[in-house]
Formats: sequence, structure tokens, C-alpha cells
Amino acid sequence: MAAAQAAADKKAQDIVIIDVGDQLAITDAFLLAAAPNERQVLAIVDAIEERLLELPEKAKPVRREGERGGRWVLLDYVDIVVHVQHTEEREFYALDRLWKDCPQIPFVDRDLADSAAGTASAE
Repeated sequence: MAAAQAAADKKAQDIVIIDVGDQLAITDAFLLAAAPNERQVLAIVDAIEERLLELPEKAKPVRREGERGGRWVLLDYVDIVVHVQHTEEREFYALDRLWKDCPQIPFVDRDLADSAAGTASAE
């Protein structure tokens, strides 16, 4: 959830968490996020890494791939694999569809929840 919120804080789009634990032995979940340009992809990746280093467990990725191109960056934290993709790659590779049989883990951006709560209390 911390990684998803870090992505949301950097304006990532289409954030989805997929529980792949029953299908894959190598990880429990995929976090998918998209951005419209390479620069934002890299900013989201940096924000996720920083946020996870702030956790009490100080999570660091065991593997990091794709940073040079900035089109699809993969961060492997063993329990969770983060995929931050350029919007075009996200649409083309459609990991959501590939793993559609796996359950999604609900995620609601804290800022959206706060603004919805504020709107509801104002009414």
C-alpha cells in the first residue's frame, strides 16, 4: 500500500494491485502504475523507492530493470513486484488482462478519499 500511495502522490495513473500469490511462486503481488512520459515514470519509481526505504523494514529492491529507457521500470521487492510503465506500454502489454483471473487488492488514493470525505461532510 505504501508503494501504491507513493505512486499516487506522483500522479501515477491506473494504479492496480494484483494478488498473484496463488499463480506465481516468486512473488505475492504486482503493483501496476502508468505515466504519460518517461520523466514521470522515473519520478514515480524514485518516489516508490524513497517511500519504501522510510518503512521500518527499509525495503530495497533486489532487482531493478528498465530504468535507462524510462518506458517500463520493474522493481522487484520479492513479496511485491512494481511495474511502472509508460501509458503506451501499459496499453500494449496489458498486464491487467494477462492476470485478469487473479484477484485485485483494493487501493484508494488517500488524497481522493480525503477529498471525497470532505465533499460528503460539506453537504
